[in-house]
Amino acid sequence: MKKTITYTLLFLLAFSFLLPFIIMALGSFKDMKYALLDPLFWIPEDPTLSNYLYLFNDGIFLRWIFNSLVITIIPVFSQMLFCAILGYIFAKKKFPGREVIFWVFMAVIMIPQQLLIIPKYIMFADFGWINTYWALIIPELWGIMGVFLVRQFLQNIPNDLEEAARIDGANDIKVFFKVILPLSIPVVATVGTFSFISNWNDLFQPLIYMTKEEMFPVTVGLASLLGKEGDFGIEMAGSTLSFVPTFIIFLFFQRYFTEGIQMSGLK
Repeated sequence: MKKTITYTLLFLLAFSFLLPFIIMALGSFKDMKYALLDPLFWIPEDPTLSNYLYLFNDGIFLRWIFNSLVITIIPVFSQMLFCAILGYIFAKKKFPGREVIFWVFMAVIMIPQQLLIIPKYIMFADFGWINTYWALIIPELWGIMGVFLVRQFLQNIPNDLEEAARIDGANDIKVFFKVILPLSIPVVATVGTFSFISNWNDLFQPLIYMTKEEMFPVTVGLASLLGKEGDFGIEMAGSTLSFVPTFIIFLFFQRYFTEGIQMSGLK
């Protein structure tokens, strides 16, 4: 009886989490322009691919996807590299002020990004970065949380491995790329996963810095699409297509993601 109750509650909880995704996926196959008064409007009686065909035939949606890929993929690879290097420095290197500098970095996380948006906008406007990829790429080339994760992970790696490499004649660069980086694949993959999901799903910053429709990422584009088309079927189809890349990335890196979180001490 105890197991039955437990599994029933877990099933109901899992279903409550999955229900929005089910509504999104099923609703994408239905013309819902005039069907929202029906409480079961998301269940397609006559499934159709017209919503997807509309999006793929609309060149602006493909441009939104391209914009999202540009502002996501570049920061993902740069954060994986820079966070690995900085995490290694803070974890294994000793220099004056190391702890002070690191915890100053950590303190920056406590500042809400909304407080910085006005000075950042003024600065980017002076640089001529409004409606360009630079406003969304440059600030995301490295991430403080990624540095923290890598540092925590590398502190669990014995120093003997590094010392053995140095006895064999390896310098700092070879030690990092031949010893440290291969051992850091789980946490580096975790940083990349976090970076991809964060940048791909970001709505707030693109909404501020991008004012031209052709420069919208998919998040801002979908938000504008509902007001322009008024068709929730098209909106659900766009949301489903936008969800697929993050789902694939998480499935691909799931094993590394779990291991990286565990080894970083975040439980």
